[in-house]
Amino acid sequence: MSTRIRVLTDLLTGLRAVGPGRRALVALDGVDGAGKSTIARELVGLAEEGSGGTGTAAVRPVATAGIDGFHHARAVRCARGKGPETFYRDSYDYSAFVESVVEPFRRGEAIVAAVWDVDADRPIEPEPRILPSDCVLLVEGIFLHRPELRSLWDASVWVDVPFEVSVPRGNERFPGRFDADPEDESNHRYVGGQRLYFAEATPREQATWVLDNRDLDRPTLTGRP
Repeated sequence: MSTRIRVLTDLLTGLRAVGPGRRALVALDGVDGAGKSTIARELVGLAEEGSGGTGTAAVRPVATAGIDGFHHARAVRCARGKGPETFYRDSYDYSAFVESVVEPFRRGEAIVAAVWDVDADRPIEPEPRILPSDCVLLVEGIFLHRPELRSLWDASVWVDVPFEVSVPRGNERFPGRFDADPEDESNHRYVGGQRLYFAEATPREQATWVLDNRDLDRPTLTGRP
C-alpha cells in the first residue's frame, strides 16, 4: 500500500466515525490548487472499495459536493471591483448553498449540489440527489471555515499546501493566464483573498484534521484534539 493510500484510508476511517448512525456534513477546505477535488474523488473511491473501517464503518457511504456550484453571478462577484476583498467576500452565494444542500441534507431529503455554472455564468437546471440516511457528505472548496459557516460542519479537513506549491499547481489548469509566482500581479486577487481569509478565519487551527498535501506521494495527516 502506498503512503498516499494509507494516509487517505486513515482519514476515511476518521470521517466515517463522524456522527455515526446519521448523516454527517464535513468540510474539505484549502486554497486553490491544494488538491481538494482530487482528494474528494480518492476518498469516495476508497469508500466504494470498502476501505477505511471494519464492520458497518467499512460500508458507510461517502459522497461529495462542491461549493463552486454556488458562485454568485459574475456581475455580483465583480460589482465592487476585482481585488482580494471581493474575491473573499463576494464569490459565493452561501444562502443558496444552505438552502440547497445543508437544510435538505439535515432533513434527510434530496440535495441539489449545484445551482450556478460559473464558467457559463448562468443558472443550472436543478438535479436533486438522493443520499443514504447515514451518508458522510464531503463539501469541497475554498473559504469553508469562514466564521458564519463553521456551525454547518460536523467535522472539517484543511488541505495544507503553501502558495509556492499550490499556485503553480492550480494554474496548470489555465495555461498562459497566470504566473507561477504567487506574488505576481496575475495572482494578486486570489492569493490576497486567501490571506484575508487566513487572518479572519484561521482555517488550519479550526480544522478537525490537517492533511499536508504538498508532496502528493507522501502526504501527512494530523488531528486536532
